[in-house]
Amino acid sequence: MRILTMRPSLSLLFTLLVFALPVTAAEPGFESLFDGKALDGWEGNSNIFRVQDGAIVGGTLAEPIARNEFLCTWQEFNDFELRLKFKVLGEGANAGVQIRSRRIPNHHEVKGYQADLGDGWWGSLYDESRRNKILAAADPATVKQVLKRGDWNDYTIRCQGRRIQLSINGQQTVDYTEGDEGIEQTGLIGLQIHGGKPSEAWYKDIRIKKL
Repeated sequence: MRILTMRPSLSLLFTLLVFALPVTAAEPGFESLFDGKALDGWEGNSNIFRVQDGAIVGGTLAEPIARNEFLCTWQEFNDFELRLKFKVLGEGANAGVQIRSRRIPNHHEVKGYQADLGDGWWGSLYDESRRNKILAAADPATVKQVLKRGDWNDYTIRCQGRRIQLSINGQQTVDYTEGDEGIEQTGLIGLQIHGGKPSEAWYKDIRIKKL
């Protein structure tokens, strides 16, 4: 009896190899900011932020959120591409990713750019506790086509020079160039849960490439 064996094609071997590689190997130059287990390298309110199921979770669905809270990196960043996954749960939930930001001394707030999340804000760029306004608004119709409500979504945030670009699930939502020479272009990265109704903001697979 002759047993037939199949020799896998080069394309199949390559495909199997790619899927076997960790995220960092498949994304050259990127390093992880969160290992899925502990909040090493981050600081914030431990009563508000926790690690659950391999993600950083801010807030709770059990009770209202008293005020804005932020979990921030100890390290500062200037030019970079940040990639992460997010999902936001709860009626009226609002959250965001701070970039090039600073803690306000003796205060719970953070000031700086925010890649926004939440109804009316998805994919927009907001200036948190500084100019307190939308700097560049995403088109709601465009976001609606790609956003997966209550499920995981990809956020890509690219900062190079005075230019900031935001994308959700591969769809660019903002391309903004800072015109104010006095606005700082370096700082912390932070994860926000907004004060308000019971809600949760989930973040995972957080990685960064310095440009």
